[in-house]
Amino acid sequence: LPENLNDTVTYIQVTDSTIALAHLASAWYDHPSTKLRLVGVTGTNGKTTTATLLYELTQSLGHKAGLLSTVKNMVDRTEYPAKQTTPDHMSLNRLLHEMVEAGCEYAFMEVSSHACAQHRIDGLQFAGGIFTNLTRDHLDYHKTVEAYIKAKKMFFDGLGADAFALVNADDKVGSVMVQNCKAKHYTYSLRTLADFKAQVIEERLDGTTITLDGQELEVLFTGRFNVYNLASVYGAALLLGFDKSEVLVKISMLKPVSGRFQTMRSPRGYIAVVDYAHTPDALVNVLTAINDVVCGKGQVITVCGCGGDRDHGKRPMMAAEAANRSDQVILTSDNPRSEDPEEILRQMEAGLDDSNRSRVLKITDRREAIKVACRLAKKGDVVLVAGKGHETYQEIKGVKHHFDDREVLADIFNDEK
Repeated sequence: LPENLNDTVTYIQVTDSTIALAHLASAWYDHPSTKLRLVGVTGTNGKTTTATLLYELTQSLGHKAGLLSTVKNMVDRTEYPAKQTTPDHMSLNRLLHEMVEAGCEYAFMEVSSHACAQHRIDGLQFAGGIFTNLTRDHLDYHKTVEAYIKAKKMFFDGLGADAFALVNADDKVGSVMVQNCKAKHYTYSLRTLADFKAQVIEERLDGTTITLDGQELEVLFTGRFNVYNLASVYGAALLLGFDKSEVLVKISMLKPVSGRFQTMRSPRGYIAVVDYAHTPDALVNVLTAINDVVCGKGQVITVCGCGGDRDHGKRPMMAAEAANRSDQVILTSDNPRSEDPEEILRQMEAGLDDSNRSRVLKITDRREAIKVACRLAKKGDVVLVAGKGHETYQEIKGVKHHFDDREVLADIFNDEK
């Protein structure tokens, strides 16, 4: 602990020694002399984008900030690899310590349901919390949706009276999150009255025209799900005290996060979209955004799979959603881990009916699946490669092999020249 805390003693009674260490480690960074304003983001989808954009926005406004995310951890502009969405107790507090040492005024972190249930965030003092949305995910761990919701709610239950709680008013779970929450409650929305209101004016594959609280601006993001993310970023920035006009200008300059609706244009005239969508709802969001822009003028070809050793129940749902919103689907491997990838694909196929089965192929080898999708694509079509996004590996039988969807596409595009 810093020397200026030598005369500060706090007694906390806990039963878990690791949690006790976390409380002790976190005590220093909330001290007045080392104040770091920490904002957590939780929900099923949108955590990485929201936290990362808040980090980039704050840096662009001239303030040093830190980031703790699925993709990477940042201490000001120094990058550290991310092994978990939310690090373990001691790693988390070590990174926060480094942020303070680097002069960071703000920190933005993803708060996973696992982190809440395992008390990884115990002892941290948050300046604010953001709820994005909630759909089916991680039931291999939580077992029920109710338990999953309860884990997320633990984060908001722990916010103090001087913090803010910003929730998506268009998600029915948003109001549940702030029940009995001591923090000041705020909402953002695309469909109803809210403290921070967004609206979609025009959608394109390379951006969207939107309004935020009536102010029109162009953003480099596609899809209504991304407009929700931007609305939460806008609301949080204003709640942190940043100037509204400056925030709007900087939001118009923000770029998509790596592996989140990342577009790549083929020399043959079709567009590939790489996205991390690995839940039924996330896949629906991305495919809806693509179809809204394509409007039947081109084919939508989707490559997707499901991870091994994870929730089996969502596998048929993923295949069904892909088939219902695509002209052609290729089911393939996506980190099979210890499971047989062929069995995973068979479980996905169970979600198909006779009306869409003829439009679905099974190609276990992910590289080959992407190649076939690109060979099928014509000028004006869109190829969605979903599930891995920023990830640079395939985990098979406990071994991680280098694999990057974006690199595979780049190689295919190079051969097309």
